[in-house]
Amino acid sequence: MPRLPIQTAQPPLRFIPPAYTPWLRRLAQAALPLLLRLRRIQCTESLGAERLAALLAEQQAGRARLLLAFRHPSTLDPLLMAQLLWCGVPRAARRAGIRLPGTVHSQFLYDRGIPLWAGPLAGWLLCHLGGIPIQRGKLDRLALKTARDLFAHGPFPLAIAPEGATNHHGELLNPLEPGLAQMAFWCCEDLAAEGRSEQVWIVPVGLRYSLLRPRWQGIDALLAGLEERLDLGVPGAAATSAVPAEAGPGDRRYGRLIAIAERLLALLEDFYREAYGVRPERERPFLERIDRLRQAALAVAEGQFGLLAKGNLQERCRRIEQAGWERIYRADLDGLSPVARSLADWNASEAALRMGHMRLVEHFASLSGSYVAENPSPDRYAEVLQILWRAVAWIQGPGGAPLPDLGPLQACITVGPPIAVSEHFADYQHNRRRAVERLTAALGARLEASIGLAPTAADGTLPPLDEPWA
Repeated sequence: MPRLPIQTAQPPLRFIPPAYTPWLRRLAQAALPLLLRLRRIQCTESLGAERLAALLAEQQAGRARLLLAFRHPSTLDPLLMAQLLWCGVPRAARRAGIRLPGTVHSQFLYDRGIPLWAGPLAGWLLCHLGGIPIQRGKLDRLALKTARDLFAHGPFPLAIAPEGATNHHGELLNPLEPGLAQMAFWCCEDLAAEGRSEQVWIVPVGLRYSLLRPRWQGIDALLAGLEERLDLGVPGAAATSAVPAEAGPGDRRYGRLIAIAERLLALLEDFYREAYGVRPERERPFLERIDRLRQAALAVAEGQFGLLAKGNLQERCRRIEQAGWERIYRADLDGLSPVARSLADWNASEAALRMGHMRLVEHFASLSGSYVAENPSPDRYAEVLQILWRAVAWIQGPGGAPLPDLGPLQACITVGPPIAVSEHFADYQHNRRRAVERLTAALGARLEASIGLAPTAADGTLPPLDEPWA
């Protein structure tokens, strides 16, 4: 595991109430072009922004409430959402003759853990841009109550990433969490209780990044860097026979990628064998081995915290994170004796160490084993190799080599056809769970279409929402 500082017990995490500050938004908008350049986003394209402009006009006129559901492939996504709202939508509104008298902005949910690793300044900025922090591993009633109230009564739309976490894949959608659909139906309930007639809409927003000038030389340099850090010797020599048929015979570059993944997996299997007695089964297919590794890593953390292994990988990671936080951020510190306080610090250090197993799983949670083979493009190579590089850098700890720069990025923002949630409120009243599941599935189809992963009609729209719900 990476070199970790000694973790001491801390006061409990407090809720940071959103405090939208107009002057800070204006300052952030002025700084946005510079921020995009610093993060190597050189070109952005907004498609379908007129749809969002028309719906924002409806909200500003008091006839609609909007929930923006955006894809979450990267930590750069907040910059793209800002680009869409502060620049793309106003331009589209002017072109279409749509009047937007109010400020174009959104409030948003963000992970309460961000200020812990990004620093208090990040927390202050998120708060004053209207962000609502949420602890994802528990029922965070205060955060949900705040978000629900702002969705129904606030001046801006609410933005949520239904995937819950980044997956670092431009052409792969993670399973969606049901919370966004539930929030949409709660808004319908609140409006009905107040006798209001606004329509509730979910607006899918697809975000996708690609290399502006794809160069295989950069991909090869990234491969060589990983081979050096894993001491692989002759590039790709160990993986010639491992190249699947669909990748094409003699694809040496893919063989090198396979060799890197195999070596890293073998090292981690050896670690869990030596530290926790988990016997590796290297005769099994690669995907079964990596799933076994994930299960072993999560089991170590769950055993420490007394958690049951239930739910998908993301749900299990969230519960582990919350259990660790409860041992680190405690409300009883003031009443502890000096010895008890020392034991609390020891408990916090143990919790931080065990949470490392969950962090390791997060690095590999989205690896499918076939993403590059299905389409061996420079972009897909870059995405998978960068995931592996981040995992290796995290294991090595501070002081490792920075992620190599593969060149500037271009980003595409696609506003998909909105979903009229109000039309299905009666279904929700009849069977809440089923309605939430159907709305989540419908949203998944719209997000997949926004990044070209689902079929669309000739005019670029999806079939009527009733079809996938039938």
